[in-house]
Amino acid sequence: MSVIKKVIVGLLIYLVFLLVLFPANVAVRFAPLPSDVMISGVSGSIWSGNIETLKVQQRQVEQVHWELSPWALLTGKIKVDLQVGSRATAVSGKGLITLSPSGISAQGLRFDAPDSFLIGNAKLPFRTEIQGEVSLLVENLEQGKPWCEQLSGKLFLNQTNVKNQFGNYPLGNIELGLSCVEGRVQLATDETKNQLGIKGTLQLDEGNTVKVAAKIKETNDQPEDMRKSLSMLGKRGADGYFPLEYQGRIPGM
Repeated sequence: MSVIKKVIVGLLIYLVFLLVLFPANVAVRFAPLPSDVMISGVSGSIWSGNIETLKVQQRQVEQVHWELSPWALLTGKIKVDLQVGSRATAVSGKGLITLSPSGISAQGLRFDAPDSFLIGNAKLPFRTEIQGEVSLLVENLEQGKPWCEQLSGKLFLNQTNVKNQFGNYPLGNIELGLSCVEGRVQLATDETKNQLGIKGTLQLDEGNTVKVAAKIKETNDQPEDMRKSLSMLGKRGADGYFPLEYQGRIPGM
């Protein structure tokens, strides 16, 4: 092998090692981050790294770890095995996330957080306050128009309590199934998945709008304030249910 070839091979090997070992803190230092994003405690490389604290506006997560697949880059994709927090932190999550020219996809995604983390500083109507925890489980997600191409999973609203100017509503635990219907994210529930006598669907549409097509009946497990308020929803149907319908912007958005 000639000297020139040896130099070229040596440079290629050096560049490969440079990329593999490129410090994550250097990459973050030169990254054009928005002014409301704060990152501290960065370690590792761009391929396998850690962030102690990540703060976006008023929301903060801790113990962020990622593993970036170099082989996916060869196919024009960014594939990240991401983990956030632990059982000891308020917010935690994990999953395999892929970014490609066609959009975002995810497999085995899990996210747990208190309601306060999701609501942030949003002002809800009727001076509403919500307490509880949210658990999101996504088996498979493929981005599409307007929102999804494929979606399967579940959303759990745990120990949910709603308080507003009309009363106090301890809603308990609610399970909703996640699916994709004509490109729209749909959440569905029935009486076997909640103690509130609710069954129906909610669809997320473009422009932060939702469509609720559901109904509710009186149950012994409902909060008293809720039972007294059901007549405000409209006329009770022959099946004993009151209509629970809404179409418009997401409250607080």
